[in-house]
Amino acid sequence: MGDDAIIRGMTSRNQPIEDDFPPLSEATEDGLLAVGGDLSAERLVAAYRRGIFPWFNPGQPILWWSPDPRMVLFPDELRISRSLRRTLRRGAFTYTMDADFRAVIDGCAGARRRGGGGSWITAEMIDAYVRLHELGIAHSIETRLDGRVAGGLYGVAMGGVFFGESMFSLKPDASKCALAVLAGFMRARGDRVIDCQVPSRHLESLGARSIARRRFVRLLEQGLDAPRPARPWEFDETLVRTMT
Repeated sequence: MGDDAIIRGMTSRNQPIEDDFPPLSEATEDGLLAVGGDLSAERLVAAYRRGIFPWFNPGQPILWWSPDPRMVLFPDELRISRSLRRTLRRGAFTYTMDADFRAVIDGCAGARRRGGGGSWITAEMIDAYVRLHELGIAHSIETRLDGRVAGGLYGVAMGGVFFGESMFSLKPDASKCALAVLAGFMRARGDRVIDCQVPSRHLESLGARSIARRRFVRLLEQGLDAPRPARPWEFDETLVRTMT
């Protein structure tokens, strides 16, 4: 069963869950829309379909967000520096897709803890997104050095939209290379946009920009309605060559 079929089946069986969320216009100035609920696969799918995502710290209730503006990265607009281009051309890393989702999400959580303080990627969040991965909805890209995961990213894919959740690096440029692979993959599929959720200088330096929430919702609706190619989440070398 393809990703879209799984998503349609979930939402058709659980339409009341989607109705639990208030209109996006009711979000606070900083984007907080709702509090509570759970991280079931059905609720997460319903949230992402409306442009809503969970983000909360340990000890807090589940917080649901829909910020305005929304930071996005269009695959054609990824900014690849000369140094990153050299890294890609040199072939220091190898890449896989969906080969070790758990290693990537654990790596993202660990990197945030090492950066100081706790991580919003709690055990509860990890379990929820591993479940989405098992359903074929959440995906990972692994950047490898000598066969070991040295960085990567993960997120949720629906239609022509990839909702980026987090990325990490144990080696310089490892996460940026994973992002370049993702952008190449999305370009090859004709996908529309990478959702970066909230503004950050790091993502802006890579070509991400802020757009109005209403425009993001239109892109999301168009992406969900667009027919999707059958191309599986598998790495091939052309994804790097197209970026260099």
